[in-house]
Amino acid sequence: MKIMQPADTLLYFDPAYKTALKDFTKEIRHLKKSVAKKQQTLVFFCIGSDRATGDCLGPLVGHMLLQHFSNVKKHAHFLPRIYGTLEAPVHALNLEKTLEHIQNTYAVPYVVAIDASLGIAEHVGYVTYAPAPLIPGIGVQKKLPQVGDSSITGIVNRSGLNSHTTLQTTHLSTVLNSASFIATGILNAYALPAPGRHKKAVLSFF
Repeated sequence: MKIMQPADTLLYFDPAYKTALKDFTKEIRHLKKSVAKKQQTLVFFCIGSDRATGDCLGPLVGHMLLQHFSNVKKHAHFLPRIYGTLEAPVHALNLEKTLEHIQNTYAVPYVVAIDASLGIAEHVGYVTYAPAPLIPGIGVQKKLPQVGDSSITGIVNRSGLNSHTTLQTTHLSTVLNSASFIATGILNAYALPAPGRHKKAVLSFF
């Protein structure tokens, strides 16, 4: 995928850095408040397929989020909408149809696209955030439309000549770590317990 914004607006988060998760959560919390203030519906649009290890980051994030948000019954209308999971992935074949469904379902949707990406060796394992859309389609020989008002990516491997092979040989641990970091940051922004945690938290809507 390619992120459509000036380089100086692209934020990088190294999960190994001690304040990275806190900083990422802060960005998501700020976005959440901004969307709520404008009375928009926040949609996390998780792109990818579980047929290639490197491309399953989006569905993993969607799966983690849906598992936690689906357990919240009180004030559920304040929660974001999740598209793209392991059970119902959003990929090249249904991406445009799913986007059309979102536009027809919500009066004013604000879409955050989440996808895997490739980058330089030093950035493998990093997570990025940008207040701009992205063009999905790593390893897919198909022209796809740009997606999202904002975008989050996990850099899962190095970019190269054969991105399809690169995605097939990506370490699952890298993808899982990035997906967990992204999902945890989003859940923290809503004050929900993150994957692997047992302490309950109070929902935060504002």
